[in-house]
Amino acid sequence: MASSRAHPGRRAVAAIGLAWLLVAPATVAVEIDAAGQVAKMPQISDHWVFVPDRLFQHVLLFDGDSGDLVGTIPSPGLLTPKLPLVSRTRGEIYSVDVDYSRGTRGERTDYVTVYDAATLEVRTDVLLPNPVSESNTSLHHATLLDGDRFLAVFSQFPETVVLIVDLETRDVVATAPIAGCAGVYATGPRRLATLCGDGTTVQVSLSADGSVESVERSERFFDVLADPVSMVGVRSGTTWLFVSFLGQVHAIDYAAAKPVASPPWSLVSAAEKEAGWRPGGLQPHALHAATGRLFVLMHEGEAGSHKDASPEIWAFDVDKRSRRARFDVPNLAVEFLAPMFGLAPGSFARTVLGWLVPNEGAHSLAVSQDASPLLFTRSGDFGVVGVIDPESGDHVRTLVEAGLSGPSLGVP
Repeated sequence: MASSRAHPGRRAVAAIGLAWLLVAPATVAVEIDAAGQVAKMPQISDHWVFVPDRLFQHVLLFDGDSGDLVGTIPSPGLLTPKLPLVSRTRGEIYSVDVDYSRGTRGERTDYVTVYDAATLEVRTDVLLPNPVSESNTSLHHATLLDGDRFLAVFSQFPETVVLIVDLETRDVVATAPIAGCAGVYATGPRRLATLCGDGTTVQVSLSADGSVESVERSERFFDVLADPVSMVGVRSGTTWLFVSFLGQVHAIDYAAAKPVASPPWSLVSAAEKEAGWRPGGLQPHALHAATGRLFVLMHEGEAGSHKDASPEIWAFDVDKRSRRARFDVPNLAVEFLAPMFGLAPGSFARTVLGWLVPNEGAHSLAVSQDASPLLFTRSGDFGVVGVIDPESGDHVRTLVEAGLSGPSLGVP
């Protein structure tokens, strides 16, 4: 359903012309590195963040602590590059890719590219017998199961299935039918889940060799018409949380073969619901599993506004089912435009730019899973990523030149 709200970023872009009248672009000195050098990647960090760019069809990898670009992983042929999957035990990074024999047409080849995590050199490719599925975000279309032995890829053509890739044998070893369902969510070393169009979830259990052992369906836990859940789920152990368009949190326990849903709880009070507060964005939820802190992009909207950018981040205690903090999203439009004008942080001209360019909010959230986490946020309209202290809500730094367009973020 189309939203009646203005498209995010349009008012910000319209303000560029007026901003140019107030400030003059500065000359920036650029240091050029010596050519012909081959660098080795640093050790995988908890504070790395993947930033897919759908226009250049690659995924940028940034260090959230330094703000430096660590590496780039090409991912051609897709509407939105899928988030790479990292295996620390194998020292590998996996990217689900597509290639066409005539550039943008011709014979299609779907495959998993296996990269060396230290050098980003290609180790091998694993061909997929079915086309991989795609969506606006392409989130939860591929996942690495616990233990790093099996990789699951969601496909919708010619039938809805999950392809199971054995990373030891480098081959597709099974095809799990999941008609009427979508997405893949890791629930164990040999288990994965999917969401279904009848308001249930299905868990697929695999045998030791990766073949399908059982398929179990939960009871119906959400109403697909009255209040559907977002496909963007967040995980803590064997439990996945799925948040509905109106802010109902559904917890599903996948510890047993048959999934079990708990009674839902609401992110908003009765008064906040009446005012229209609800989750919004394309990747609007992030969970710090160790502390049970759930971060949600929130906005005042209406039916159909569930994909709109949101100006606030609300932090919740999942165990207590209560809000513990509420803070503003950084003005990512200003963070994107200011370096173009040569405006230094804290300068008066940058302050003026902040007055002229409204804060449209963000579309995406991701949080690192270490003891001192960082929260990352992004707008699909601007090539920057805001780095936030999830405890205080302070804007720590900005990752600049982070692609041109993209709706998703991911941490290793």
